[in-house]
Amino acid sequence: MGITVHKHARRNSLIAATAIFIGLPLLLWSLGDFPRRTILKESLALLFLLAFCQMLGQFFLARGKMSASTNLKMSTAGKFHKIMGYICVGVFLMHPFLLVVPRYFESGMAPTEAFITIITTVDSSGIVLGIVAWCLLLLLGLLSLIRRLLPLKHTTWRILHGIQAMVILAVATWHVVDLGRHADLAMSTYLIILAVSGELAIFKLYIAKPTKAKKIS
Repeated sequence: MGITVHKHARRNSLIAATAIFIGLPLLLWSLGDFPRRTILKESLALLFLLAFCQMLGQFFLARGKMSASTNLKMSTAGKFHKIMGYICVGVFLMHPFLLVVPRYFESGMAPTEAFITIITTVDSSGIVLGIVAWCLLLLLGLLSLIRRLLPLKHTTWRILHGIQAMVILAVATWHVVDLGRHADLAMSTYLIILAVSGELAIFKLYIAKPTKAKKIS
């Protein structure tokens, strides 16, 4: 009986996560009032949107919360968290380069010229925020890869990792809402609500609890 209950709880949690972080953004995208572009451009836009939503999902499905909500072993939840994290980091590190891929199939500005124009447009707050988020994400990915080489206790690493993730989420969400082509009112509201909720979740999990534990000890 206990195993059956755990299976149902795990299945329901996965269904809810799929609906919130995949189904809902796809629905908002399909109902959005903006002109459609080429299949390649729309495919890349969907890739970035879904990757961003999965990154938001990481804040709710960090290994501790995932283990508690889906009845997964802590080690399994940790592996899933790492795999999804590396995938999201990889997609967004390629984001500025993938943006100019359609230029190879269009007349006008060359891909290299378009890329240089994008990263040097410092008078746009959205682009500056995107560059800052990209640099912070690169640092987060590198630190995660060399985690075992760092002279940090596990609790200290959790706090550092959580703070980094919170800063990246705030900057990246601002960037998406400011520049995102599909960030209409409905999509922006959805992303902001998830971002704020994710910030609170990660603060409680990675910062508030470890800090409280330190004081008690």
